[in-house]
Order: sequence, then C-alpha cells, then structure tokens
Amino acid sequence: MRLDKFLKVSRLIKRRTVANEVSDMGRVFVNGNIAKAGKQLKEGDIITIEYANRKINVKVLRIPITNVSIQEAPTLYQELDK
Repeated sequence: MRLDKFLKVSRLIKRRTVANEVSDMGRVFVNGNIAKAGKQLKEGDIITIEYANRKINVKVLRIPITNVSIQEAPTLYQELDK
C-alpha cells in the first residue's frame, strides 16, 4: 500500500491530499529516510511524521486490503516512544 493511502486509512493524517503535501515537504520518513507519497509500505516499517510542534513515530503492524473502520484504524500501527 502507498504511504499516503496508509496514512489516511490509519487516520494518522485525515486526508490523502494532506498526506501528499506533508510528504512533498519532506516531513515524512520511512525507516529514517525521507519518503515520497508513493512509497510502498510493508509490515515492520517505521514511519516518522514531523508536525509543527511534535513528532510521531509509529511501526506498521499490518497493511489493510481495504479501508477500515475508525475503531479498527489504531490496530494498523503501534506508536513508539512518545
């Protein structure tokens, strides 16, 4: 699954267009490397998102085949070191 779609499906970022913009600004990293919106993710990847006032690190636990419910979204990732 593409990075931008995963960010939207997992609800780490609310809209896919916003996920694209944040990626284009170089504020999303996968396994420590700057990632484009089209980067293909796999289970075990570490995603870092730099917001204006905080940074989030998450580990991809599973890649969904389709969209998931809002209750199921947090099961797609594990938040690392707050």
